[in-house]
Amino acid sequence: MLLGVKVVVVVPAFEEAPRIGRVLHGMPPFVDHVIVVDDASLDGTSDATRDAARSLGDARIQVVVHRENGGVGAAITTGYLRAQELVGSSLAAFVVMAGDGQMDPSDLPALVRPIADGRADYVKGCRFDWPNARANMPATRWLGGWGFSWLTSHAIGQPIRDSQCGYTALSAAASARLDLAGLWPGYGYPNDILGQLAVRKLRIVEVPVRPIYADEVSRLRVRHLPTISALVARAWLRRVSGGTWP
Repeated sequence: MLLGVKVVVVVPAFEEAPRIGRVLHGMPPFVDHVIVVDDASLDGTSDATRDAARSLGDARIQVVVHRENGGVGAAITTGYLRAQELVGSSLAAFVVMAGDGQMDPSDLPALVRPIADGRADYVKGCRFDWPNARANMPATRWLGGWGFSWLTSHAIGQPIRDSQCGYTALSAAASARLDLAGLWPGYGYPNDILGQLAVRKLRIVEVPVRPIYADEVSRLRVRHLPTISALVARAWLRRVSGGTWP
């Protein structure tokens, strides 16, 4: 628990066996539950997770395994639903940390604090606000992030500096108001959830987080860009239609 808030970390993981142990070893002690969602990996990600939990003696860690690959958004949704079961009606924050080690655990308190203070329903990490972020981010990530952030901001009607950052915290109360089953399951999930949050007038706050790029494997491809663009357009249509657009 942190600042009176239960903290559940959701770790979507696909083919992350070499890296998942590193993520779990860095989990702060104030985290109440860790849910690793193995999205039908073929490399033993779930086994690596259980091995890490045993070696750490960490009873907080549990694994949920998808029999079929659903996409990163589907894995996060599964994690949110399991988190809801774990916390019940408690004041809680559901934090998403990728299974590839791209997110610094030391930034986690900054993500939870706006929820604990009652200032936010959803907190997004913003890599662009980190000192000297440009030097630490690949050029394609930098340019793509700025471009989609600009489009997403106009679509949802409020400024978002880093729409594509996956390091987020969602309050348990806000999660109950979202149509989790209707969220996009693959790439473009960050843009789709922002659209849902905005049309429900839930409060979005951004905090700086450190951009980390090491041995992770990016699975974002050019073929995903039209889908992300379509989801941004859907967010705009939802807003201008008052939430009646599906």
